[in-house]
Amino acid sequence: METVDGARLHAPLSLPFSDALVRVKEAFKAEGFGALSEMDVRKALQEKLGEKIEPYTILGMCNPQLAARAIAAEHEIGLFLPCNVLLHACGGMVNVTAQDPIQLMQMTHNAALQPIAEEARLRIARAIASLSE
Repeated sequence: METVDGARLHAPLSLPFSDALVRVKEAFKAEGFGALSEMDVRKALQEKLGEKIEPYTILGMCNPQLAARAIAAEHEIGLFLPCNVLLHACGGMVNVTAQDPIQLMQMTHNAALQPIAEEARLRIARAIASLSE
């Protein structure tokens, strides 16, 4: 189930973390997004600080067509790209949360970005919603 919580899109999954990670990538790929980056925060904290936390991964998702349109409309938009999607294990569930591009684009005060942000949000919402199917 997709819900909106402030500037986030969210879905809880009852899958093993590795399966949820694959499923999220596939759901976003179906909407034209690819993972430009994958940050394993759990691993980094373990290696750098000896901290042990549950799985916690941030995906930097990008839809090239939308990104190209956004860059053409606002050259500094790279400060808000790519769209971060967070997966973290908590209490036997994997929580998947994505940034809301409409909220992010409003910070630029560039009206030309609004239709791009709306399309991105629609695609992200469909990806998140597909996770519970």
